[in-house]
Amino acid sequence: MAHEHKDHHSHAGHSHSHVPEITSINKAFIVGIVLNLAYVIVQVIIGLKINSLSLLSDAGHNFLDVAGLALAMVAFKLSKSKSTDKYTYGFKKSSILISLLNAVILLVSIGAIGYEAIFRFSNPQPLPGKIISIIAAIGIVINGVSAFMFFRDREKDINVKAAFLHLAADALVSLGLVAGGIVIYYTNWYWIDPLLSIIICLVIIASTWSLLRDSLRLSLDGVPNNTDLHKIKEAVLKTAGVKDFHHLHVWAISTTQNALTGHIVVANELSNAQVGELKHTIKHKLEHLNIQHATLETETDICAEDVCGEAHHH
Repeated sequence: MAHEHKDHHSHAGHSHSHVPEITSINKAFIVGIVLNLAYVIVQVIIGLKINSLSLLSDAGHNFLDVAGLALAMVAFKLSKSKSTDKYTYGFKKSSILISLLNAVILLVSIGAIGYEAIFRFSNPQPLPGKIISIIAAIGIVINGVSAFMFFRDREKDINVKAAFLHLAADALVSLGLVAGGIVIYYTNWYWIDPLLSIIICLVIIASTWSLLRDSLRLSLDGVPNNTDLHKIKEAVLKTAGVKDFHHLHVWAISTTQNALTGHIVVANELSNAQVGELKHTIKHKLEHLNIQHATLETETDICAEDVCGEAHHH
């Protein structure tokens, strides 16, 4: 902490990278994809053989997770892309569009599972509960291990959070299937199978809804979840030499980086060098408030009192 404190004063040679570093996430993606894909294949083969909708719907859902993990991994790679003449932010925004696509895919899959489950209720089929339980138990281990790999970085990026949520929800669903299989084994209540499918759907809706809402907001250049406009305004206005702060816009460039533009009214007596120093101080403050790219325009308070006001309102 002492080091942090010192940095506020000695700007020289201080590297400004407060972007949350995501560590060994690539490995987590690859392991997660391989494990889950193998599991999906097992679930599909056995689900078709014993005709269990809950196993098949879980397989479908797990397969979407694999697709989601692959997409998130692509997003992660693209978010590191360099800027070009055509794309001045690189392809950073792709990470936001992919998280939106991920949420939409999940919601579509829920519709399909729910539809099939309602049909099964009126027409329950005999099922071997023991096999369902054994397969689902494997799922708990696979999803648990995969989810744990994303746990540490889940708050740093909406796609990593999505991966974590999907896998954690899957582990819970598998737990439900184990219980269902045991109940079917002892009671022959075959309607438990479609009931579990519907519960799986509800679990997915609950975990996907916030993802859908957040990624939609970021796609529309809304203020990201991890920034607070009021705190930003307060921090800037508290800076010595700042008279006013307006025309403030905050949006997400990617799922990990945010940008801001704003006009700062500065005290008239400041020299150009002091204004430069002031901007530097403000940008440093903003980095601690999760703004990685700030563009600040300054005007003096004489200007603000409508001498050159005309120019600013157009």
